[in-house]
Amino acid sequence: MAENEQTLTEKVATVALTLAAGWVAQKVVSFAWAKATGHDAPKDLDDPEVSIISAVTFAAAAAAASVFARRFAGREAKRVVTRLAARAS
Repeated sequence: MAENEQTLTEKVATVALTLAAGWVAQKVVSFAWAKATGHDAPKDLDDPEVSIISAVTFAAAAAAASVFARRFAGREAKRVVTRLAARAS
């Protein structure tokens, strides 16, 4: 097997951690948005009630949190699988 191929366990762990990290990132961004602006996070960025500045700022914050969550999940999944494999052997 090539070194850059993931095992099934690694893939499953990556998916699970990515979903969990994405959910946490969404909650953190929504909470931070509410604390910073005093308003709930926008649900529909195309809503005419949401200003363009708010829509762009929220989208940028959410995207940044998403990228961070995906990178964290990928790295942590590999670390966890490696640790579990070392314990099993």
